[in-house]
Amino acid sequence: MPETLLRTKLFVPPVRPNLVPRPRLIERLNQALELGHKLTLVSAPAGFGKTTLVSEWVTGSDRPVAWLSPDDGDNDPVRFLTYLVAALQMIKENFAERVLSLLQSPQPPRTELILTALLNEISTIADNFVLVLDDYHVIDSNAVDRALTFLLEHLPPQMHLVIITREDPSLPLARYRVRGQLSELRVSDLRFTNSEAAHFLNQVMGLSLSVENIAALESRTEGWIAGLQLAALSMRGHKDAASFIQSFSGSHHFVLDYLVEEVLNQQSESVQSFLLQTSILDRLCGPLCEAVCFGKTPGSSSGSGQETLEYLERANLFIVHLDNDRRWYRYHPLFANLLRQRLQQQSASTAGDEARGVAELHIHASGWFEENGLELEAFHHAAAANDIERTERLIEGAGVPLHYRGAAVPVLHWLESLSTKVLDARPSLWVTYATALFFAGQHTAVEQKLQAAEAALRNAEADDNTQDLVGRIASIRATLAVIQHDLETIIAQSRLALEHLHPDNLLFRSAAAYTLGVAYHLQGDRAAASQSFTEVLSLTESLEDSIYTMAAAISLGLIQEADNQLYLASKTFERVLQKAGDPLQLIVCELFLSLARINYQWNDLESAQQYGLQCAQLTQQMESIDTFAMYGVFLARLRLAQGDFQEAATALDEAENFARQHNFLFRIPKVAAARVLVLLRQDNLTAAADLAGQYELPISQARVHLAQGDPAAALAVLGPLRRQMEDKGWLDEQLKIVIQQALAYLAHGEKEMAVQQLGEALNMAEPGGFIRVFVDEGRPMAQLLSETAARGIMPGYCNKLLAVFEAERQKEDDIPYPPPTQPLIDSLTKRELEILNLIAEGLKNQEIAEQLVVSLNTVLYHIKNIYNKLGVNRRTQAIAKAKEINLI
Repeated sequence: MPETLLRTKLFVPPVRPNLVPRPRLIERLNQALELGHKLTLVSAPAGFGKTTLVSEWVTGSDRPVAWLSPDDGDNDPVRFLTYLVAALQMIKENFAERVLSLLQSPQPPRTELILTALLNEISTIADNFVLVLDDYHVIDSNAVDRALTFLLEHLPPQMHLVIITREDPSLPLARYRVRGQLSELRVSDLRFTNSEAAHFLNQVMGLSLSVENIAALESRTEGWIAGLQLAALSMRGHKDAASFIQSFSGSHHFVLDYLVEEVLNQQSESVQSFLLQTSILDRLCGPLCEAVCFGKTPGSSSGSGQETLEYLERANLFIVHLDNDRRWYRYHPLFANLLRQRLQQQSASTAGDEARGVAELHIHASGWFEENGLELEAFHHAAAANDIERTERLIEGAGVPLHYRGAAVPVLHWLESLSTKVLDARPSLWVTYATALFFAGQHTAVEQKLQAAEAALRNAEADDNTQDLVGRIASIRATLAVIQHDLETIIAQSRLALEHLHPDNLLFRSAAAYTLGVAYHLQGDRAAASQSFTEVLSLTESLEDSIYTMAAAISLGLIQEADNQLYLASKTFERVLQKAGDPLQLIVCELFLSLARINYQWNDLESAQQYGLQCAQLTQQMESIDTFAMYGVFLARLRLAQGDFQEAATALDEAENFARQHNFLFRIPKVAAARVLVLLRQDNLTAAADLAGQYELPISQARVHLAQGDPAAALAVLGPLRRQMEDKGWLDEQLKIVIQQALAYLAHGEKEMAVQQLGEALNMAEPGGFIRVFVDEGRPMAQLLSETAARGIMPGYCNKLLAVFEAERQKEDDIPYPPPTQPLIDSLTKRELEILNLIAEGLKNQEIAEQLVVSLNTVLYHIKNIYNKLGVNRRTQAIAKAKEINLI
């Protein structure tokens, strides 16, 4: 569970001593479980004992219970669902860690996808259990209501949801009633009966009231438990209980105001002051209360705060302990609301030092939270104090702002509350607004805030600060341009940022250096890119939790992969994951995809698929990056290796649709290159040639030429291309080209050149442990490897690769590949030659069967023999080989 979550919101409230027994209601709650209802709704105004009842019930239940008491800060669906997962972790350790990781990312995923993953996780819990959402009325968010509705609609049978609320939630309750999925406890059920009121007043509260007085008071309060409690507290100061009860009238909302006055007036001035001043806090502990009331700093606690809290608990003054150590407490929500109202009234009507201003109290609270490392809570209280300068400082943090660390939503909520006048007076807030929007995933709204910042800066005096803001604006624009690979904008804005940013602004300077590195990488200048990414790592050494540290390290790993340094790249990614912590940032999707490709090359297809799935889980949550398209390319290669052509084609269809839908057109050529491989495996040479030509894919064109039986044309394409890649220093492309040259020379009958070229490729590939780059080329590569090994050229590596060929042959139930000493071709029978000629004419297998008046199985049997004798495994290769040796 993330340390930033407040665990006290997840504890079941303790059962009070001397509890009034309510067996009739306990039975109603049990009955809901027996009937298999999805939802129990406990809905009534404040003070009707809702939480006390449910707490008593779950404490005596044999079912595991998860409890969540949200507050008004949980109206953000991501924050609400984060706490919901944390609550479920109280009954199952490490529950839904992946869901929690996604929720805590700077760019949270779409809610429906998170909910689907969460439901899948819930379905794995073996035991029947109960989830309680207490005080749900504090949630005023359509998004949260929709999320809860989705959960209820698909709720696994082992989970039962209990909602405790003062008002009906915006859920389809009528639908659940009709379906028989809802149990309800309302005011008429929860109000004390005469016997319950008598037990409460005389035994729990220690009064000695007559039956008549109890009945009168129960009638006055209409069984309202909080009203009875407040009345009992007030009556302790009255000798004539009957006259007090007689004067006790009016609706309970007004009565409550009166009773609080009576209760407060019977307390000492110091206790009254403590109650009012600490009412600004959602959760209370002794040192925090002292800081708020007396301005004490951490380490100077006198213990009076804790003593007062313990006194309030003993005095039944609407305070509840939240942990077994009785360190943290909270006020009853209604009591807290009334205290806050009175505090506001007192602050507004009293001047001078006699009354402590509410804003000052919030500042003291903010200071305590900041000193104790709870920056988000410190920010909330600074915002409540309307101290803009302090709030902005807390957002900026110690080098890495809050919204860079997963708190974009609360930062946005505060900024949205500010007037344009306030924002214009502080252009830095407009820039913060823009960056918070970016990290919240609202990319299209960023530019408007940047323009507002620029407009505000035109009226500001030019100094180092305004220059730095100009640099920040440019850096954000460069980052936005990276998403669409807008090379010109990335370079221009990155350089503008570095020109204007203050030398001490390490975070934004590292951002600009990173985006410049991305631009160099896109230009193909890998050396310059590596230099920029290394500079980012140097700049961020003193920064904690910098997303650019991770981004630069991942980018360096990608360059290492491109330089064929697969082992080094893998180690780089492992180090990033070790430091990434929990939750993982969505940016690691690139890392997982690279690890998938690396493990694919090492022929560890299971690990490759697992890393690919981890990438997919992240990329599917992000519509603003192109990684999903590249995942589709990887998946197609994996499916081809597994012999599933249809799934490979489907993966590429999805990748292309995604790229076009989101305008990532720069990824289409990569998709097209993978599609050429699929088409060649399907013997669709015409479509493969058209696609390779349309997107000007030279390696793909060379493959098509080889499939067409024209190795000379392939060599003509590959020669100049190899020289270009050597000039650029692109080792990954050089390896692919040399392999194709080796196969082309073999097909051209130049075996010596083929062996020489393969030797070069093996020298390039062995340090990285490449396997699939050779194996994916099929039987001609196996025969060339056998020939190369027989000549004593890297025999160990060759035999390792041949062993993979043999393993795949056994999976396919095929014949062994010939050793180097075996003749390349056995003689073909008359029927086999006849079928071979028909294949060369372009007839499909069924058409051949029909022309020869034989069964399809007979044709397939002969084709298998033809492939075995020619040493090929595809129609196109059979045609090329037959032409090479003049069989056709």
